[in-house]
Amino acid sequence: MEVIHKIGRRKTAVARVYVAKGKGNITVNKKDMATYFPTATLQYKVNQPLAMTNNDGNFDITVNVYGGGITGQAEAVRLALSRAMCELDEENRTILKPEGLLTRDPRMVERKKFGQKKARKKFQFSKR
Repeated sequence: MEVIHKIGRRKTAVARVYVAKGKGNITVNKKDMATYFPTATLQYKVNQPLAMTNNDGNFDITVNVYGGGITGQAEAVRLALSRAMCELDEENRTILKPEGLLTRDPRMVERKKFGQKKARKKFQFSKR
């Protein structure tokens, strides 16, 4: 098996995932996953596609991720790993699709409009 390369996105975060046969090491931006994603919730999000397809310790995964915040990055990695698991075995698609792990979340930050404080919030109006 050669290296599988997939891309996942969430908000402004972009994750490039390289999956190869190995012992289950996950490296994110040349750091261990546990140090890059310190909370258990974020680690669960990253491991979710591997756990659901029973591929926990079978692959060495290298991730390059940039942009966005830490939660968006974790969800971008999850999408990329889900796509990689589908390329490994087409039957994984039936496991991951109902959980929504193959759907790219389209929600983005709305832009700020001129003459307003934020995207929807207005400046306070006062009569003097």
